Amino acid sequence: MADQSAPIAIDLNNVEKSFGDHHVLKGVSLQVPTGTVTAMIGPSGAGKSSLLRCINLLERPDSGTITVEGITIDVSTKIDDEQLRALRRQIGMVFQHFNLFPHLTVMQNVSLAQMRVLGRSKDEANEKSLTLLKRVGLGDKADQYPARCSGGQQQRIAIARALALEPNIMLFDEPTSALDPELGLEVLAVMRELAEDGMTMVVVTHEMQFARSVSDDLVVMADGRILEEGHPEEIFSDPKEQRTREFLRAVLER
Repeated sequence: MADQSAPIAIDLNNVEKSFGDHHVLKGVSLQVPTGTVTAMIGPSGAGKSSLLRCINLLERPDSGTITVEGITIDVSTKIDDEQLRALRRQIGMVFQHFNLFPHLTVMQNVSLAQMRVLGRSKDEANEKSLTLLKRVGLGDKADQYPARCSGGQQQRIAIARALALEPNIMLFDEPTSALDPELGLEVLAVMRELAEDGMTMVVVTHEMQFARSVSDDLVVMADGRILEEGHPEEIFSDPKEQRTREFLRAVLER
């Protein structure tokens, strides 16, 4: 388990979510301490991505409470727009697909939200963008268009764009699953660096080696519930639940 003495960055309490008759989250509760990496694994359809999107209310749960950096939202009541903006201001998110604007340069992709959300001038935003592009190894791509970049490079641009808004928390929704393995390694390397720098991260992933070696806390989900949670090495070496054993056997023996 992660250091429970650290302040809690994310606190989910009894989160429920259904899409029509499909009950995707069934009373999920989870705490993520500040400065830790939580990896979420499990079979497709387990509810991992839905849970991730509920953290910043891209999906609104049917019930439960969500606390992010001290901002608590009870989703059964009317959500105040200012409160919602304050919560989302704490969080950066990187998706499976890069969602870059094809008609904008790499620099413009990273700078646009800074100018609109943070009110930075173009020069301030571009200076910050170039610093972040260098950090993810793409300083030389600033004037290129996304189509001229590989998938791994585009995902690293998406990470730089999320970091440009200076979030306290980063959410990653299977950030390497659309990439060839070699390109995925580029993205995982950047994520490892973020973890080493103390960024609070929640990562939905099929990258078992990353989950095992980088995360502080491992969450295994299936059928809309958390099956087990704990230290990655303990769960990989000696899972308590039969469903976890079946899943790990399937992914590790492929």
